[in-house]
Amino acid sequence: MLGMHFIHRRFCGEYDISLTSSNYSFSFIIMAKNKTTETAIDPIDFIHSYVENEQKKEDSLTLLKLMKEWSGYEPKMWGPTMIGFGTYQYTYDSGHSGEFFIIGFSPRKAAFSLYVNAPGNDNPELLEKLGNYKMAKACIYVKKLADIDVNVLKKLCKTSLAHMKKNYVCT
Repeated sequence: MLGMHFIHRRFCGEYDISLTSSNYSFSFIIMAKNKTTETAIDPIDFIHSYVENEQKKEDSLTLLKLMKEWSGYEPKMWGPTMIGFGTYQYTYDSGHSGEFFIIGFSPRKAAFSLYVNAPGNDNPELLEKLGNYKMAKACIYVKKLADIDVNVLKKLCKTSLAHMKKNYVCT
């Protein structure tokens, strides 16, 4: 009879599981499917239906226009509330692979989440000049576009795009 020895979380959505018995020992990795994937929802329709505050709606449409211009990619919805531009493919050392948008944003109620600072491409000089924001592990929180320097945001987006295109397969 097999007994579970341990379950250990490796990465987001990945688990090591070891099973043992008196005669055998098994170890394997379970990888969950990515929860956030591209959807068929139109980003402009999403903004008009989801964003209630008129200033946030205007800022959302401006961000959509600017990120499309800066990236050269069409906006796509990712999950229920994120708007992404371009796609990159990644593979972790564990073998888990997937795809995600290169840059993007989400018009959350409290603040915009800006996904523009690529991992491994830290830009402390640009972040110092950005304006009023809060930094999280994977994104930058901004209450409204007027709080930041849009030219600095453009530079952050461009350097992230260049970094991602250099290090990943992007489409």
